[in-house]
Amino acid sequence: MRLGLVVVAVLVSAVVSNSVSSAPATAAPASPNAALLAAIRACNQPSRQLLERVVAIDSGTGDADGLIAVGVIYASELKGLGAHVRTVAPIAPAVGDNVVASLTGKGKGHILLIAHIDSVFSRGDVAKRPPHWEGDHYVGPGAGDDKSGGVTAICALGALNAIGYTDYARIDLLLNASEETGSVGSRDLIRTMARASDLVINLERGVATDKVLVGRKGAATLIFEVTGRAAHSGLEPEKGRNAALEAARLTLALGSVADPAKQTTVVVDILSSGDKINVVPVHGTLKADVRAFTAAELDRVEAAGADLAAHPSTDGITITSGLQRNFPAWPHTASADILVARANRLYAELGRSLTPIEVGSSADANYAAETGTPTIDGFGMEGGGAHSTLDYVDFATLTPRAYLLARMLMDVGHDPKPQ
Repeated sequence: MRLGLVVVAVLVSAVVSNSVSSAPATAAPASPNAALLAAIRACNQPSRQLLERVVAIDSGTGDADGLIAVGVIYASELKGLGAHVRTVAPIAPAVGDNVVASLTGKGKGHILLIAHIDSVFSRGDVAKRPPHWEGDHYVGPGAGDDKSGGVTAICALGALNAIGYTDYARIDLLLNASEETGSVGSRDLIRTMARASDLVINLERGVATDKVLVGRKGAATLIFEVTGRAAHSGLEPEKGRNAALEAARLTLALGSVADPAKQTTVVVDILSSGDKINVVPVHGTLKADVRAFTAAELDRVEAAGADLAAHPSTDGITITSGLQRNFPAWPHTASADILVARANRLYAELGRSLTPIEVGSSADANYAAETGTPTIDGFGMEGGGAHSTLDYVDFATLTPRAYLLARMLMDVGHDPKPQ
């Protein structure tokens, strides 16, 4: 049974006694909106079932079949809420369709929600590590990052549908199929939709306890290609120029390129060289993950890499370098603080308060914020263990998180002006 239909069935009496369409959404009462809170609670069990269904499907980035299968499940739920649902083909070389669901109302605000359906995991990982419950934690590949985001969105949208709230111009939900590799297939779509919106809410997993994100580092990959000279390792190694040793030297040198004071990190993730035991390696490759809060820092790292490449330690070795930029930096701005203050006025209805933080990871919020549209992130259910075998979502946080999301949609939908 679709989540939206269950919510509607449970809430008929609540809607009659607690109509929210007659009062401005910007009036924040001291206590929760009773009809909305009842609707959110009513979606608890269907949301558990939906979470189990989507996590049971391998949908790593590039797994077109898995991505489509998860997208079909989400699309069915959203159509049940009356949303217009379409698929948007990715930009090559990405594979897997993006899903866009749109709800049109009668108000003023246009809000874009983003979650992603891809994960870092591979086909077969679900079978190797079957998803399971550990108390309120649901553990499984992609559970927290980020299938919980789609589930949170559908619960909140279903609750608004159940209480008949339409005081918004439009709510779009973009379910991205390529976030984990830099949204290559969807970054232009994100930017276009963000520019047309008054607010962007990214539904990456929330950070415990009651934290939201107001800034993320930009991400790039620093790549070195080393070319040396082959020689017999036993007969005349002195005639060779060892690309493996030069790549190792670069690895050590990159430690001084990072800048802890500015929170700029440079971490070597891939180091490879040679393919025969008796030949001095002629080729070497080094790839380092680079994270920084400003574009200027990414520029500095790129220049430092070029300088290292221009000065090999041994004659006869050549090095090329380049910085492959993925997510742009999303620095903390005043507009994010305004959003947090607005959200806190609403979250106070549950007696709770948000704490804004900045993190070193990157996400689709980076592309959205790049357009200048006010953006906030980490609005999904709380969780942890991202990109590891411990990836989990704390399902106990569905009610407060979905309530907060729904209230933000109501508030900004009614009046999109910064408050």
